[in-house]
Amino acid sequence: MDARGAEIADRTPASRKLGRADAEALLADAETLYVAKGRKRTELPASDAEAPDLMLGPTGNLRAPVVRVGATLIVGYHEEALDQVLG
Repeated sequence: MDARGAEIADRTPASRKLGRADAEALLADAETLYVAKGRKRTELPASDAEAPDLMLGPTGNLRAPVVRVGATLIVGYHEEALDQVLG
């Protein structure tokens, strides 16, 4: 993120596990969600009922990293999505 010139407003240590309630709280302020799992990227409205499930990994914790840019959330690492949102 630093290489892209983005300012990081909040960092959460990996030892603090974030779950479904945290995912739902993030979605409350978002309009668009990008979720990356491997090379696959899914784009959907943040209001989609499936959104919280897509944000969680197999252990039930929020996938990392989570990037919020305005009303857009990116969950999981996907370089194209970051390029598109961060410009």
